[in-house]
Amino acid sequence: MIPKKALSPEDISALAAETKVGLLATVNPQGLPHVTLITSLAGQDAGHVMWGQFSEGQSKKNVKENPNCAFFALTLDRKTWRGRAVWTHEKKEGPEFELYNSMPMFRYNAYFGIHTVHYMDLVDVIGPVPLPLARSAASLVVAGLLAPLARRRRVKPVMKPWARSFMNALTTLKFVAYVGDDGFPWIIPCMGCRAPDSGRLVFSPLAAPDEFSALAAGTQVAVFGMGMEAESVLMRGPLYWFS
Repeated sequence: MIPKKALSPEDISALAAETKVGLLATVNPQGLPHVTLITSLAGQDAGHVMWGQFSEGQSKKNVKENPNCAFFALTLDRKTWRGRAVWTHEKKEGPEFELYNSMPMFRYNAYFGIHTVHYMDLVDVIGPVPLPLARSAASLVVAGLLAPLARRRRVKPVMKPWARSFMNALTTLKFVAYVGDDGFPWIIPCMGCRAPDSGRLVFSPLAAPDEFSALAAGTQVAVFGMGMEAESVLMRGPLYWFS
């Protein structure tokens, strides 16, 4: 699908949904990809994306050091949007600030509300695109077949038992992020990712063949897993391909 340079009114309306998966990929000081759950991600207008902050975290620091970002959104009807954007500024007042804090999710929360709104200039966006469930299922099967091969290569244990079990759960949403040659991060849905042991993750490029085929062995990637209760885990490491 050819990227668009602007959000349509339909895109903006869909992204305004309070109940959705929203992810923000940033670049950390070491030049590595970082992924954060940002459910408040929305389209401000045709050329701008915004998101509300209610907690501190690495991504909020990263955007001020390196403004190049990527975003991903998944709505309840299984439509996805992915794009690139450049962080420009933040505000602690104004119409968007009032809009966020009038939403039930934040207005009636006794513990936190949106205290800062972040703004980004849109570079391009792809969507709406249906979540590739068939390719994800095929990728899951292939990843299961590759798991025994992966175990033959010894690696240092990293994941705790909970993290490994979490990444192997069928209900866990999984995403791979990397930093491209253009300096922007990018997010690829990869639901078939599995953890054959506590030191590695395995997935098949069938999840997104055109995108994964462009990644060279040794590329540093981040893998983000998210559960139905918004629990999440983030892991990073070099990519390598079975041959």
